[in-house]
Amino acid sequence: MLHLDNINDNWTLFLDRDGVINHDKDNDYIRNWGEFRFYDTTLEALAILAPVFPRIVVATNQKGVGKGWMSLGDLIDIHTNMLQRVTDAGGRIDKVYFCSDLSDDSVNRKPNPGMAFQAKKDFPEIDFSKSIMVGNRTSDMSFGRNAGMHTVFLATTHPETPFPDPQIDLRFDDLLGFAKAVQAK
Repeated sequence: MLHLDNINDNWTLFLDRDGVINHDKDNDYIRNWGEFRFYDTTLEALAILAPVFPRIVVATNQKGVGKGWMSLGDLIDIHTNMLQRVTDAGGRIDKVYFCSDLSDDSVNRKPNPGMAFQAKKDFPEIDFSKSIMVGNRTSDMSFGRNAGMHTVFLATTHPETPFPDPQIDLRFDDLLGFAKAVQAK
């Protein structure tokens, strides 16, 4: 079970992208920067979280690239602009990991933990027992559990998701709610 009081400067924060940082498109993909819309409180939340977590990474499934509905260049443009806006607002994301594989059994496609292991390779100090996965889907929660992380569910797009649930440690309405709870610890 996750207790926010235990968080210190050894912890890592993993974030999903669509439905956590930005508005998700129902049954579709954010295909270019023009379609990307931060939630109104995301930049404030990331500014609160930046000094708390020494590592903040994004792990996002992006099958739209694999399907050819958007280019890899489009995805890189989205992430470049997203990171700049976050930095400009006083927040930080250290790296974005994505999986464009079409196969649901790809080791890198959530809920499989491949992107977590990519992050650990880049940041060897990551301890999954001192990591939190924040997401808006049960596949994000499974990803976190499959890597040995704690999990936080955001009810941004799927508020009907049952809680309590063994896959979910904590639940908040949005990223700012989580950030304020961490700040208040």
